[in-house]
Amino acid sequence: MSVNTNAYQSIVSELNKANVTLVAVSKTKPAQDIQEMYALGQRDFGENYVQELVEKQAVLPQNIRWHFIGHLQSNKVKYIAPFVHLIHGVDSARLLQEINKQALKNNRIIDCLLQVHIAEEETKFGLDAAELDAIKNQLPALTHVRVCGLMGMSSLTENRQKIEAEFLSLKKMFDAFNQWPEGIRSEKTILSMGMSGDYQLAIACGSNMVRIGSLLFGARNYGTN
Repeated sequence: MSVNTNAYQSIVSELNKANVTLVAVSKTKPAQDIQEMYALGQRDFGENYVQELVEKQAVLPQNIRWHFIGHLQSNKVKYIAPFVHLIHGVDSARLLQEINKQALKNNRIIDCLLQVHIAEEETKFGLDAAELDAIKNQLPALTHVRVCGLMGMSSLTENRQKIEAEFLSLKKMFDAFNQWPEGIRSEKTILSMGMSGDYQLAIACGSNMVRIGSLLFGARNYGTN
């Protein structure tokens, strides 16, 4: 069995007590593994690659809530627009406009999180405070997207104090986001931060959605086809 059932049940119990949503990160994992975790009761799964997500969505239960958690290119939005539950990494106004366009074509309102850059690495994507404000001013015209909150990724470091400081900086921006008018944001707001190695620290800093993969599915093998 590929799914660590004991770890899954322990983590779910822990998160339920804290009222935190678990997104099981299933990228590179076969549909069979996802089906195993689905049988345990999991419904929220996160994928990083559009083609992989589309292929899995076609063969797995239709009530799975698919989260796109990778860097999304504008020209690929159309492939996931018919079914995606939540897009986590909206890092530009241009991408948000394309999501709105494709949602309109599919007669849907697509939920999104705005990705904020909180890490030092230049390889991380995300918006700064000024870009967040600019997007806020555009939202009234985007009738087919619903901004539900913020997402951020900490620096890849063993320095827990640094990670904590980055998480707290995002929490401060999230508190400001919650002051945006309800007409341009969802009533239920999400702060998505924390992964397998730091999710407990993220929760302590205010996260209410975590993305966990390796603790549930084991290490990923990127070398297989």
